[in-house]
Amino acid sequence: MKVVIAIDSLKGSLSSMDAGNAIKDGILKAVDAEVIVKPLADGGEGTTDALIEGMGGEKISLTVKGPLEAPVDAYYGYLEESNTAIMEMATASGITLIPREALNPMKATTYGVGEMIKDAIRRGIRNFIIGIGGSATNDGGTGMLTALGYEFLDDDGQPVGFGGQCLEKIVSISAENRLAELDECHFRIACDVENPLCGSTGATYIYGPQKGASDDLLPLLDSGMQNYGHAAEAFTGKHTMEMKGAGAAGGLGFAFVTFLNGELKSGIDLILNAVDLEGSLKDADFVITGEGRLDRQTAMGKGPAGVAKLGKKYGAKTIALAGSVTEDARACNAAGIDGYFCILSSVCTLEEAMDAERTRKNLSLTAEQLFRLL
Repeated sequence: MKVVIAIDSLKGSLSSMDAGNAIKDGILKAVDAEVIVKPLADGGEGTTDALIEGMGGEKISLTVKGPLEAPVDAYYGYLEESNTAIMEMATASGITLIPREALNPMKATTYGVGEMIKDAIRRGIRNFIIGIGGSATNDGGTGMLTALGYEFLDDDGQPVGFGGQCLEKIVSISAENRLAELDECHFRIACDVENPLCGSTGATYIYGPQKGASDDLLPLLDSGMQNYGHAAEAFTGKHTMEMKGAGAAGGLGFAFVTFLNGELKSGIDLILNAVDLEGSLKDADFVITGEGRLDRQTAMGKGPAGVAKLGKKYGAKTIALAGSVTEDARACNAAGIDGYFCILSSVCTLEEAMDAERTRKNLSLTAEQLFRLL
């Protein structure tokens, strides 16, 4: 019997690999099997940590310019075998780095993201997987591009500055000081939104309010984004403003595809490919997945649904384990999960349920009893 485990982190309790190894322990108490544990993430928060832990990566720490330009401590992962950097833009330019009352998309910048990329390039890294969720910014990625050597200039040929406030001032763009090594780099971007750059469904109107933009500020920000978009298209010769995902992370998606030849990919598909889950599933009998809370949203493209899709492809039975299961979680069956189970073994408080050691024991016990039955 061969079993492959790819379970998402149980936030507040166990990492993806900790949860997977607890399940593995339980299975091996019940049966003699080949058990493979793979990290699982969807490109959002926790992806870097999951891949560092699950793939034996190195954690590289550095200090960069934060979203409001004050220094912040950031880090990214390095996978030596594939010469790949794993990054989350929120580490440098995330909304959680700013107190709610200080959120300001007019000033927030992605410059720190560019600094992380620049640091990796100087270390010889040429492949990048970058999650762009959770941004505090609406600068179209101009901050990141500035850190990489691009210049966005006003009527007088002077740099326009940082933040969404600078976009309406852009008259010309220069790549004279652009890092030459960018030509050797390959950027894969975990992006699970389909918004264009501008307009009523674009970066500003859809996501601006949660980043601190008032109603009267939205037209100004969107107008600036349109000015920037047209300038960028004229400069590069690419027509990408209407591309699905261009509006992700305040236009950071647009910057990657337009200036850096980046590829926007489904987060879960990108990560499953990076960890080569498919290669492990080709002769598997069972695949175990799950997350902290299993519900209808799980079936709509989240990690366990992506795992189930691959399991179905190779005829493996897919089982999901979770700390809690809602009534509408039956949608997961239609998404390819053959059966799902709540791991709680007794009535307890939420705090007790999320205790790491209790969670570890509950996962192990549930897996053991499942495989005794199987």
